[in-house]
Amino acid sequence: MTSVAVTIIGNDRPGIIQDVAEVATQHEANWLESQMANLAGQFAGIVHLDVPPSQAEALKAALEALAKEGLQVNAVTATASEHSMREITLQLMGQDSPGIVRDIATALSSIGVSIAELETDTQSGSMSGETMFKAEARLQLPDGLTLNDIDEKLETVSNDLMVDIVLNESDVS
Repeated sequence: MTSVAVTIIGNDRPGIIQDVAEVATQHEANWLESQMANLAGQFAGIVHLDVPPSQAEALKAALEALAKEGLQVNAVTATASEHSMREITLQLMGQDSPGIVRDIATALSSIGVSIAELETDTQSGSMSGETMFKAEARLQLPDGLTLNDIDEKLETVSNDLMVDIVLNESDVS
């Protein structure tokens, strides 16, 4: 089987997922995993499909043809990493301010940590009414890096940003 990663972006409307699923089914593709969301009225999604090698190019072309429906679609042959990395989770909470994601991502990248998944949100603080920033991430660590190493690297950043960060061993494989 050939793995195909598909990204889809466009004005949100009913039927986007149905359109993608129909194309996948027509090309004998198996829908393995996906993440999709409506953000600010825009649909954004990523889908991982497995398809018979003889159908891969036709599948990618058919998916990209969904641009006629007002979608931006990019379908590429995916290659899985052969190196399995240890994963941990990061939870962050603090007063919202510009640059939080950049500063945390920079600190993590500088020590070889990859952000495999990131979900962020803002909410009103319960007492103060100030906007609070919340993030949850799944991180992939290079060999030899410990939670303590990451904690030390993030300590200065979290103090500067005035955010709380909690790191935990992950059960994700």
